[in-house]
Amino acid sequence: MTQPTLDRSFGFLLHDIARLMRKRYEQRARPLGLTRAQWQVLAHLQRHEGINQSGLAELLELEPITVGRLIDRMQEAELVERRADPADRRAHRLFLTERARPLVDRCRTLADTVYDEAFAGIAGGAREHIIDVLVRVRGNLSDRRSDEGSKPVATMQREPVETAL
Repeated sequence: MTQPTLDRSFGFLLHDIARLMRKRYEQRARPLGLTRAQWQVLAHLQRHEGINQSGLAELLELEPITVGRLIDRMQEAELVERRADPADRRAHRLFLTERARPLVDRCRTLADTVYDEAFAGIAGGAREHIIDVLVRVRGNLSDRRSDEGSKPVATMQREPVETAL
């Protein structure tokens, strides 16, 4: 089997695409006055409202102290609210404020613009197929499969994914 060039290497392509999408999004989001870390917090809180700081740090792959400082600044800007955790009086749950919600909507619109730009010239069916394949790849590599990590790949049962675009 021949070695793929880096231009066609799956890992390099994923990394490069993610980097370029972040860069393009940052360019478009700059007028909103948010840092990358701040819009990532807003996006994760929209999906996981009520999460604690430790859980958010894990999602962001940042140290808890870093997330704590970030949340402090976002709370001062009235974008994030800390509420006492009813199950643990030492912990707080994080929520978006009403001031943050229109900003999240604008971020979502900017993301859609970047996605449309990324998929320019790719038919809708092919776009959905690419997404389906990537969802499958993520599932194959997710933590929920870690218990199968010691099994040889050939013995794992998987449903085939059609690969023709």
